Amino acid sequence: MGKQDVILSGKNILVTGSPGFIGANLVIRLLKELNGGMIISLDSMNDYYDPKLKEYRLSRINEIVPESKVKHIFIKEDISDKNAMDEVFSNYKPSIVVNLAAQAGVRYSIENPDAYINSNILGFYNILELCRRYPVEHLVYASSSSVYGGNKKVPFSIEDNVDHPVSLYAATKKSNELLAYSYSKLYNIPTTGLRFFTVYGPAGRPDMFYFSATEKLKRGEKIQIYNYGNCKRDFTYIDDIVEGIYRVMQKAPAGENEDDGTKSPTYSIYNIGGGNPENLLDFVDVLQKKLVEEEVLPKDYNFELHRELIGMQPGDVPTTFADTKSLETDFGFVPNVGIEIGLGKFAHWYREYYQ
Repeated sequence: MGKQDVILSGKNILVTGSPGFIGANLVIRLLKELNGGMIISLDSMNDYYDPKLKEYRLSRINEIVPESKVKHIFIKEDISDKNAMDEVFSNYKPSIVVNLAAQAGVRYSIENPDAYINSNILGFYNILELCRRYPVEHLVYASSSSVYGGNKKVPFSIEDNVDHPVSLYAATKKSNELLAYSYSKLYNIPTTGLRFFTVYGPAGRPDMFYFSATEKLKRGEKIQIYNYGNCKRDFTYIDDIVEGIYRVMQKAPAGENEDDGTKSPTYSIYNIGGGNPENLLDFVDVLQKKLVEEEVLPKDYNFELHRELIGMQPGDVPTTFADTKSLETDFGFVPNVGIEIGLGKFAHWYREYYQ
């Protein structure tokens, strides 16, 4: 067991959004590697997408629990329910909180704004308040590359201005960073926000492009490629995201001494992205190739008949590109799984799960 594992072992760790794509993979990593302590998994199990996929991820967690040295409990609650969350903090007093519970999706935020205010604003406020009342060693929370909006400067740096969100989802994530900053400043709560860049992989979210495109191609429908194929995305494989979270969990920001004798807030932000933006058309070509290799689609599938180039959609941006220098400097980690490997693993999982 490495030094990092020792830092986390023996602690109570609350992971919200645990049956979600990132949450489940993080919990599995913790259960496999830590030597003692307890993981408190929590989620509302809402039906934003097929709950069977969340149940599948939970079943994968439960398969590991008997062999793990870490205790695990799953609690079905909503982070926007303050009384229920108070009970969780009161009963388990987590040392580390990883808040991954959120209403995700850019386009869905245009149609269902209430869900975003409840989960991403009210829910996150509840988490912060409870971290204040039941002091924690470190709060790690999911932000998003969406906060960069239509940023023209690439790669996107944590030093860039992020005051022009182009979707309500992005605005809620920016608000999380602002709220975390104020709580770090006022109450000395160590907080780290992670701006995730287009996460993909096996058992991912069905509303993400690579997954929904696979479903449509399987049904013989057309896939729509935005901005007439001129979009670039910094796709980040799930294992790289989990590795980044796992490392960041070990080291809470301490704040730095200022010239006036005070300390800066115990607050930090990092990008976690592949650092290698892929043109959407190239990404689709690799996806199609992997789906054929895994026999999800037949070898003679006519892809040209099943793709349609259309304009930009509301809330979307043409390019995302992560500058991950600070993550490399502070934690010695750079995401490194390319789309050939990542999409190959997704296609293999898809065949196993659905066929």
